[in-house]
Amino acid sequence: MHLWDSLRLAILRDTTAMARAYSDDLRCKFLAAYERGDESLRELSVRFGVSLPYAKKIRQHLLRSGKMERLPQPRYGPVSRVTAAAEALLRDQVRATPDATLAELRQVLWAQLQIAVSRSHMGRLLHRMQLRLKKSRSTPPSKTQKKGAVSARTGGTR
Repeated sequence: MHLWDSLRLAILRDTTAMARAYSDDLRCKFLAAYERGDESLRELSVRFGVSLPYAKKIRQHLLRSGKMERLPQPRYGPVSRVTAAAEALLRDQVRATPDATLAELRQVLWAQLQIAVSRSHMGRLLHRMQLRLKKSRSTPPSKTQKKGAVSARTGGTR
């Protein structure tokens, strides 16, 4: 079995992963084989296990830019305002006061680093950092004993 065939089979077997870009190594080998004039784009696409539209696309990219490698892709979305220093501050604050509310943590972040985030963003941020806030009871626990699972059962047998 050819190396590309085994690689292609391994990729086809992994159905849980999202599609990944072909490596620059594959692109360079493909385009080098095409420039040698050994085979057509269609024949090479079959041999390398890529689609014909992909072969045409990378050939056009080579003609436009003169480079065989992929161009670096831009980062999607805005850059986060929450820096590593802000995450460290939040981590310390949650350790010091685990019953702080999201609003209180937002105030701390604004007071110390002038970073404003929404309440929902703060919740997502804490979740991503794997930090949990401790619940504090505003009333004392009830003195009434809770019934066990056996005594709480009602009705007859099934």
